[in-house]
Amino acid sequence: MSGNRHPEAARRYHDATAHSPQSVRAGSRGLDWDTKPEPFKIYPGLPVVALPRDFAVPALDALAAISTEPAGAAPLDLDRLAALLFFSAGVTKRRSYPGGGTMYFRAAPSTGALYQTEAYVVAGDVAGLPPGVYHFSPGDFALRRLREGDFRGALAIAAADDDLAGQSATLILSAIYWRNTWKYQARGYRHLFWDSGSMLSHLLAAATALDLPARAVTGFVDLEVNGLLGLDAEKEGALLLAPVGGQGRPAPVSPVIAAITPEVIPLGSSEVDYPLLRDAYENSSLDGESEVQAWREASWPRRSPAGALVALPTPRPSGVRTLAETITARGSTRRFSGEAIGSGDLSAALWHATRGWLADVPSGLVDLYLTVHAVDGMEPGAYAYHPESHALDLIKRGDFRERSAFLCLDQSLGGMSSATVFFLADLDALLEEFGNRGYRLANLEAGLIGGRLYLAAYALRFGATGLTFYDRDVVDFFSPHALGKDAIFVTALGRSVKGPAQSPASLQISPR
Repeated sequence: MSGNRHPEAARRYHDATAHSPQSVRAGSRGLDWDTKPEPFKIYPGLPVVALPRDFAVPALDALAAISTEPAGAAPLDLDRLAALLFFSAGVTKRRSYPGGGTMYFRAAPSTGALYQTEAYVVAGDVAGLPPGVYHFSPGDFALRRLREGDFRGALAIAAADDDLAGQSATLILSAIYWRNTWKYQARGYRHLFWDSGSMLSHLLAAATALDLPARAVTGFVDLEVNGLLGLDAEKEGALLLAPVGGQGRPAPVSPVIAAITPEVIPLGSSEVDYPLLRDAYENSSLDGESEVQAWREASWPRRSPAGALVALPTPRPSGVRTLAETITARGSTRRFSGEAIGSGDLSAALWHATRGWLADVPSGLVDLYLTVHAVDGMEPGAYAYHPESHALDLIKRGDFRERSAFLCLDQSLGGMSSATVFFLADLDALLEEFGNRGYRLANLEAGLIGGRLYLAAYALRFGATGLTFYDRDVVDFFSPHALGKDAIFVTALGRSVKGPAQSPASLQISPR
């Protein structure tokens, strides 16, 4: 019997990994650089399919790509698949450091630049690519074949979603736990979904720019999907399915899914196990097709704001960069100048980031609160954002730069920004409706919207960064408006200050 319907497990995990000034001081530690995980998962013995590097670069405006659906339904071929993988999970920059170290920066942001999210492709009707199950290797920009044959039908059964059997391919996002817990310990479970949500924001935007229908599937039988990929669920687990391409040639009867244990080069000399994270994943797993179907019937109410609202400027439909330019320019801001952005910039970022998403679950599971520090035409203060009316609810007036920096784990980025966005959720209600898997959904949606805010910021030529927070203090600051909610994620927006690159070895631990 699945433990998903016993939501006290997710509540226990959330409370056990909450940050406070006391817990952070008590838990601070140095990083063991000798055990830092390798940046890429490598299957040394699998057949390799090189991806084309001269793929077509999408020219669609970034803001339009973030918030709209594809104008057409182009056929999915190897060229478009290569572009989709590059702009969502590919290596976009390399930076060398004294001593021979190299950092590989990816298209989508990741907590601590640790990039624990892996991408797999279940292909059935992709021109130029034989049907099979593949792992995407960003290091050499290639696919490695785990299974030969068309397994879309098996995936459709695991997800209780017949349409998956007719769509050209499905991308599966997973996470290697140790690559994140090496720095962030058991709290890394939250990060798995922040980061996969950020990658999903890129994937959906890139699909739109490439005229490829795409959506997210969050409900599936975890054991079956992990088995299809040959994953050791003690170390890596599937998080999300993303079907891509229009309905085409349907899948034949799926081949038998035999157990596979392909050789994988170890991530490092040793790993530390965090049972709290593994238990959180297992307790939110779904055990069978009927349970997936029943779980998917859950609903989420739309709530109307009460009281007077502050209208935001009409959001502009386009930015100043294409999606491809935006993704290759993007990077987490390390210093903000404290200078103002325009109210039109903030309006556009909030609007395009919150237009919902095609998925098997409702959107609007997280609420956005802001501390506004320097936005032209807006009074500094604390606000709640209402996507339906695209307006702000002024909670309290004042200069909250210092307080916002404190809330963001005493990081100056949270106060030197132009505005800092805090994601909160009615977690108890979510868990009651969706079970423990509702915890995945809240963090995933926060990561998705945070990823879109990143893209919108860089499309408009300012900066963004994801931050962590003191859980209880965030809720207390925005209360009584936020009473009964829980803090989920933070994204800060503002004018970037360029500074010298810092060696990863010089960084100190800052729990996230």
